[in-house]
Amino acid sequence: MTEHTALTTIRDLVRWGVSRFHEDGVFFGHGSDNAWDEARLLVLHALYLPWETPEEYMACQVTESERQLTLALLQRRIEQRIPAAYLTGQARFAGLDFIVDERVLVPRSPIAELIAQRFQPWLEAEPTRILDLCTGSGCIGIACAYAFPEAEVLLADLSADALAVAELNIDAHQLQGRVEARWSDGFEGMPGERFDLIVSNPPYVDAEDMAELPDEYMHEPEMGLAAGLDGLDLVRRMLAQAADHLTEQGLLVIEVGNSMVHVMAEWPEVDFEWVTFSQGGHGVFVLSARQCREYQGLFASHLS
Repeated sequence: MTEHTALTTIRDLVRWGVSRFHEDGVFFGHGSDNAWDEARLLVLHALYLPWETPEEYMACQVTESERQLTLALLQRRIEQRIPAAYLTGQARFAGLDFIVDERVLVPRSPIAELIAQRFQPWLEAEPTRILDLCTGSGCIGIACAYAFPEAEVLLADLSADALAVAELNIDAHQLQGRVEARWSDGFEGMPGERFDLIVSNPPYVDAEDMAELPDEYMHEPEMGLAAGLDGLDLVRRMLAQAADHLTEQGLLVIEVGNSMVHVMAEWPEVDFEWVTFSQGGHGVFVLSARQCREYQGLFASHLS
């Protein structure tokens, strides 16, 4: 009897995956943070079972063909270091399911927690127009459309490939009448347009962090991650132009991750409000439209 034929139940396969993930040093950072959740996700996907599968199902036996398919999927995760979301073609964000592939980053922003809170206490009024800048899969903007069902949402990105995925997600969530995907290099594709809420998870990884990223990140589009020496190449442009695209009481929310240290060093005069998350995550700041107007000259002076 081989090692693999001893794996007879769903639970056996999950346990085997957890052990191999630990043995081979698999990195978790694309939706799950531990080997158990990652293995369980992949095993259930291979068996066409939902994540919510009851625990008693874990004792069910698998067929030989099911075992082979499941082991092959787990081996791909280990040997090729492909994030689980790309193997399944799906990722969950803000309680919603999204189509993903290697044209977009895997959704994982802590901004999901802000969306659940409807951006309180910072958002002063119900937004009628929302912009998700650097949208990727469209997950942030589409989740905002659910949170604010009367708002129109624009998903903007420089990548035509990313926009194709965002369009798939607009269709999957049946939001064609209220959510639009549009090509834009920063704010260039929306001259004169203003929004009550601008949310962005732009490229922000600095050169030092890019050089040290685990292999899993190499499957993601580099243009969605890298943003120059200090990670602020695009953020500088966004800050310099945001005041021209916010309504009087608008709100700007930008994620910069580890590059928050560069933000604070670059603009020590600015009172950025850094969000504290109860579910993990960091490096997201909030600025009001008033602050964006007040500091617009300063932000513009930092453009190279």
